[in-house]
Amino acid sequence: MAKTAKKAIPENRDIEKTPKIPQPDYQRREFLHLLETVEIIVSKVLSLAMVVVIGVSIWNLGVFTITSLFTADIKSYYKVLFQVFGLFLNVLIALEILENISGYLKKQVIQVELVIVTSLIAVARKIIILDLDKADGIDIIGLGIAVLALSISYWIVRSQNRKE
Repeated sequence: MAKTAKKAIPENRDIEKTPKIPQPDYQRREFLHLLETVEIIVSKVLSLAMVVVIGVSIWNLGVFTITSLFTADIKSYYKVLFQVFGLFLNVLIALEILENISGYLKKQVIQVELVIVTSLIAVARKIIILDLDKADGIDIIGLGIAVLALSISYWIVRSQNRKE
C-alpha cells in the first residue's frame, strides 16, 4: 500500500501568532490627508455661517438701536441701553469666533489664547446684562470665579507664548 503524505494543517494557535500585515505608509498618509481635507471644508463652511450670523446680528443691532433706543422713555432707557450693549457684545463674540476659525484655517492649530479671550468676552457680556435685582448670590459668585479662572488661564497661556 502506498502511503499518502499528509500536509500539516496549522493549528489555531499558529494562526493567532501570525503577525498582522502592517498598513502601507501611503494608505495612512492618504487617510490623514482625507481627514485634513474634511476639517478644512468644515472650517470653511463654519466661517461662512459665522459671516452670515455676524451680518444678521449687525442688522438686528441696527434695527433694535433705532427702534428702541431712540423711542424709549426715560424709565426704560437704561434697560434698553444694556440690551444694546449686550447686542454689541454678541457681535464681538461672533467676530472672535470667526477669528478662531480663520486662525485654525491659517495655522491648523487651535489658538488657546484666542479661545480664552472669547470666553472672557462672553462672561463679561453676561455680567453687563445681568439684572442684579433678579440674580442670586451664587450666580454672581459663579461669574466671579469664571472671570478669575479665565484670567489666570489667560495669564498662564500668554506667559508661555511669550517664552516661545
